[in-house]
Amino acid sequence: MLLQHRDARTWTLELKRQRPTQDTRLVPVSVANGDPRPGRQQAADDLLPLAVARPAEAFGAAETLLAQSPDPRTASIAHQAKGIVLRDSGRAAEAIAELRRAVRLAGRSGDPERTADVEATLGLTLGLAGRAAEGLTALDHAVALSNGIHSGRVLMRRGYLLRVLGRYDEALADLRRAVKVLRTGGDRLWEARSRTHRFLVYAALGQATRADRDLVIAEQLLTAEGQDLESAMAVHNRADLAYQRGDLPEALGFLDEAGARYAALQTSWPSLAIDRSAVLLAAGLAGEALASAEEALANETGNGTATADLLFAAAQAAQAAGQAALAGERAAAAAELFRRQGRKSWQARASFVVLQSRYDAGQRGARLSTQAGRVADRLDELHSAEAASAHLFAGRLAAEVGRRDDADRHLATAARFRRRGPAYGHAAGWLAEALRAEGRGATAATLIACRRGLQAAGDHQRSLAAPELRAHAAAYGTELAALAQRHAVRRGDARMLLRWSELWRAGALAVPPVHGPDDRELAEELAALRNITARLNESAPGPVTDRLLTDRTRLESAIRSRTRRLAARPTSTPTTSGDLEELLGGLGEHRLVELTEVDGELFAISVVGRRVRMHRVGPVAAAVREIELARFMLRRLARGRPPARALEALETAGKRLQQVLLGPAAADLHRGNPSGPVVVVPTARLQSAPWAMLPALGAVPLTVAPSAALWLKAGRTKAPSRRRVALVVGPGLDGSGGELELINKGYPDAITLLDQSATAEAALAALDGAWTAHIAAHGIFRTDNPLFSNFTLHDGPLTIYDLGRLRRAPQRLVLSSCESGVAAAVGADELLGVVSALVPLGTASLLASVVPVNDAATAGLMVDFHEHLRGGASFGTALRAVRASIADDPVMLATALSFVALGC
Repeated sequence: MLLQHRDARTWTLELKRQRPTQDTRLVPVSVANGDPRPGRQQAADDLLPLAVARPAEAFGAAETLLAQSPDPRTASIAHQAKGIVLRDSGRAAEAIAELRRAVRLAGRSGDPERTADVEATLGLTLGLAGRAAEGLTALDHAVALSNGIHSGRVLMRRGYLLRVLGRYDEALADLRRAVKVLRTGGDRLWEARSRTHRFLVYAALGQATRADRDLVIAEQLLTAEGQDLESAMAVHNRADLAYQRGDLPEALGFLDEAGARYAALQTSWPSLAIDRSAVLLAAGLAGEALASAEEALANETGNGTATADLLFAAAQAAQAAGQAALAGERAAAAAELFRRQGRKSWQARASFVVLQSRYDAGQRGARLSTQAGRVADRLDELHSAEAASAHLFAGRLAAEVGRRDDADRHLATAARFRRRGPAYGHAAGWLAEALRAEGRGATAATLIACRRGLQAAGDHQRSLAAPELRAHAAAYGTELAALAQRHAVRRGDARMLLRWSELWRAGALAVPPVHGPDDRELAEELAALRNITARLNESAPGPVTDRLLTDRTRLESAIRSRTRRLAARPTSTPTTSGDLEELLGGLGEHRLVELTEVDGELFAISVVGRRVRMHRVGPVAAAVREIELARFMLRRLARGRPPARALEALETAGKRLQQVLLGPAAADLHRGNPSGPVVVVPTARLQSAPWAMLPALGAVPLTVAPSAALWLKAGRTKAPSRRRVALVVGPGLDGSGGELELINKGYPDAITLLDQSATAEAALAALDGAWTAHIAAHGIFRTDNPLFSNFTLHDGPLTIYDLGRLRRAPQRLVLSSCESGVAAAVGADELLGVVSALVPLGTASLLASVVPVNDAATAGLMVDFHEHLRGGASFGTALRAVRASIADDPVMLATALSFVALGC
């Protein structure tokens, strides 16, 4: 994909909460249940504020009042209240019909202020339904009819619609007048509403200080007036401020809180899904952003402003998720609605997504470049938040068709944002600066921009606590690293390629989770998830299972939301500075092979002694296919029925695997000390390879690490003063009892958990701070959400989220009988899985399998492995010794080849 969206701020601010249009303060009385005070008029006056505070109650009360054949003024108020509730529920056509009745009745009442108020509500509703010209005409008439406090209320509604239409200067003028009139008149509720809309205008214009002041005052006034729904809206607005600051965890927290409040009031707001989609996009979670927007779009009816904005949100998310056809379809539909509604700035934004979708679908050429340049300039004139992204897009297209001057102009404009705006957008600005420098042949300036951009991307990642957010937020950093790596490949500079590969690779593993064992609510949710999963495993298909699946989905969503809301520790620092000399000096007798992907090609960097060499290996896709074939072969052998000539087949598969993974670099490993230890640093997509199958690696102590810097850091980890050992065995493993008994003999003081004692909480307590730990349990790798991958214990699954609650992970951890070595590739070199949870928490050495293994064969291998550990061997050396002791048993050999030593 040419461009990842990170800058969708302004449009989420423009269509916000559908603001109330009432003309009285909330009186604490439920007219639906009868008014203890005399007089139908008092009940009517209560209806309008109630329509926003408690919509369902107001609707019922209005119908009750209308059934009593009230006078025209009272009936006008009742129909207006119904219209407000219907409008805010997305039923625009019904709302307009109710409000037209209200206008007619107001005219019959002879009260010009009543007519002005309801006509203002009608005008706003028409505008929100996409009939902007009609709406503004009605609002202009209402302004002409009103005076005093009532004029402030009408001005607020016209300012609201002008804001939605993107006419910020006019909106600001109306809202300033409204605030002044309402404050002078002592109308605190409507002053709060006016300030809330003015906050949104200030926020859209980037005037954060003024926006924050208005929101603070509005929240105080709304709380004093007892407006439940509008208080929820104020919380919702808090998410906008957090988003503009670049504090995505806080923004997600406010959105979750606002959503809960809306649900308690039995109302929903399309803008909640729009804002959630924008924040998820900024965090790199395009798939979830698209699901959020599409779900809300499916529930939206009509062709109003909410529908148009949801279409736009879905278009942006689809484009970021790589679904070009869907993005183009949604963006074109949004652009057409924006055109009909007279929302020119929004139309320009949608046109930008249309052009991006065409590019992603394969369209190229000068015409597309010209269109992209025009849209970028238009968005710049409109001060749109997408202007930076649009100029970056236009600059790249201009460069592709050889328009160097145009490319430089657009990239220079995009580069201005490398030091302004939210932190998550700074890396994009540096990318533009790097591309601009590359276009004029300034290699040094290109690399400087790449380094500063990587620092900006890393700073953003380290502001996020949840491992998945850090991994998904890596798009611009990955591209900046790739830009520098291309320079290294063109120059044939192996050291430069190694330095830049290391500089970015360990980003997702740099920061440990901030939630710990004292996070009681998270612990309770994880315990509930275990209970439900255990019951699911025992249930037959049917209604009970369906309910349990629904409950599991709900709990998993709650756990994800909770961990995403957490902010990272402010003291977080980069894992590596890219100091190549420190790395070369720290290798000692080890030889290093680091694999890097550049434009779909795999390169192997070998380090033997202090000599660094670079080799082009071949297409990464070929390596991925060969890994899957090798894993399939190992899985088949694990079933215990090896085919004829199985050992020869394994040997042949290993040679093919070596050719596509190491290529010429394999020969380098025979130099120096051919039997010495080797460290392999694969890309994320190659992480699950059975590395010991490669002839050059099968007979040497082998360690696999996500980055060389992390390997070096792990090797410097000091052992705990108390060398405590923990052994945990889950249910349903063949040979586990004998395995545990034999392993236990070597660790007489070990904490042993077996059968009913092997619960999740007991296991966590035993693992926390252990020197050596062994978990023998069946495991499941969740490709849909790797952090819910788990080990099966007596009371249910122990997930990666559970492991994140450890104060300190075991320094050495053995995982048998599960596919625990597999991690999901997120971005180019970011991992999600057991590694991402345990390495930042102190695990230096990890033994895990890359395919499901044979339990009976594994038991004997693990006994031998621990015997070598107790003799002082490293994980790589111990695993090499285990493989060497196997004779000609294909099942045993396949089992041993399925395990990898990770870390040091």
